[in-house]
Amino acid sequence: MVGVVELEAALRLAREAGLDLVEISSTATPPVVRIMDFGKWKYEQSKKDKASKAKSKTTDLKEVRLGRSMKIDPHDIGIRLDQARRFLIEGHKVQIVQNFRGREMLHRERGHQRMREIMEQLADVAKVEVPPRQLGRRMTMIFAPDRAKIDQLKRNQAALDASSTSDSAEAATAETSEPERLHAKNA
Repeated sequence: MVGVVELEAALRLAREAGLDLVEISSTATPPVVRIMDFGKWKYEQSKKDKASKAKSKTTDLKEVRLGRSMKIDPHDIGIRLDQARRFLIEGHKVQIVQNFRGREMLHRERGHQRMREIMEQLADVAKVEVPPRQLGRRMTMIFAPDRAKIDQLKRNQAALDASSTSDSAEAATAETSEPERLHAKNA
């Protein structure tokens, strides 16, 4: 920090240092400037912007349709819920859509019952953001990922994977030691 300096003297100092004279605040009296390598500063800013952009994750709203009508097999619903679970674990919001056709509109309570069942099945990874609501012939509900539950699920899965790999390693050791024991008996 040099203090108040004439423009020509500041330009001379910047030239001697082989750097740029960059105006920081033009509205201040006198204007505030800094002697710095502007190209290097721009490069570092772009690196910071890229890093922050990479860290920020956008959440998309994924839509899962439960068929074209209420007539959908429970197995097909299971497949759609597995897909919704995958989206939720990835961090996306999920909108479940149930369409009603023809006389199915008379039995809306069956649609509400199906939505309640879906809420129970996805409760381990999600929380209901928008409860089931009917808009014309469509009933929709939106789930948001529950980070705490997903993290717990991932920790449990990692522990389960670690124990299964150690069990398989022990089994492989037991298999190789069995022939060695037989060979030792024969010798």
